[in-house]
Amino acid sequence: MKVVVLGGTGLIGSQVVRLLAAQGHEAVAAAPDTGVNTLTGEGLAEALKGADATVDVTNTPVFDEETATAFFRTSTGNIVKAAKEAGVGHHVVLSIIGTEDMQDSWYLRAKQNQEDLVRESGVPFTIVHAAQFFEFVLGIADMSTVDGTVRLAPVKFQPAAAADIAAFVAGTALASPAGAVAEVAGPQALPLDGTVREALAAKGDTREVVSDPAAGYSGAAVTETTLLPGAGAHLTETSYDDWRAAQK
Repeated sequence: MKVVVLGGTGLIGSQVVRLLAAQGHEAVAAAPDTGVNTLTGEGLAEALKGADATVDVTNTPVFDEETATAFFRTSTGNIVKAAKEAGVGHHVVLSIIGTEDMQDSWYLRAKQNQEDLVRESGVPFTIVHAAQFFEFVLGIADMSTVDGTVRLAPVKFQPAAAADIAAFVAGTALASPAGAVAEVAGPQALPLDGTVREALAAKGDTREVVSDPAAGYSGAAVTETTLLPGAGAHLTETSYDDWRAAQK
């Protein structure tokens, strides 16, 4: 198969490309530095010629509401238009567990808009709802810091290794389109506040982590189950402890 990975030079995309290529598929890493710009449309039609599947793991280059909203709307519009014109048989887009329940977050509203455009595109699709990556635990601290203090809701999440998420995305691209959401998460539910607190301590970061039910996640209110996968989700194998041990 020919699979075009949009955002194919990033954390997830580069691993998806390597995994597909290792299985003998033609995996194309499509990104601005390879001549494909989904925001302007440059190189998109040419890259998608003859593609059996596309994978969208792109992300906004600037994290503010106006930029992110415009990015996902324009980029996704360009991608699905080009995919439809190229006769692509399966479009896979990477999104986030709990997106539909966290619409108070401007970023997750932008991701929901992306998902809606994919659903309405007429291109056969699968939307992958992934848990947070282990690699992003410190990033959660950064986005939750106010006046030097990290404020997090005392809820659970079920993060996974980026490599395991990439393997699931690659496998999804090779499968038939589900026309629905497929969830993927790590093997264990962990306390969000406690996990971030331990990660900061391990890095020697002295920021205080305050457990605050009103803190939410990414600007949205969350319940005990918002960040957790539902029944039937694919659970990856790598545990957080094993992943951390491998980083040393």
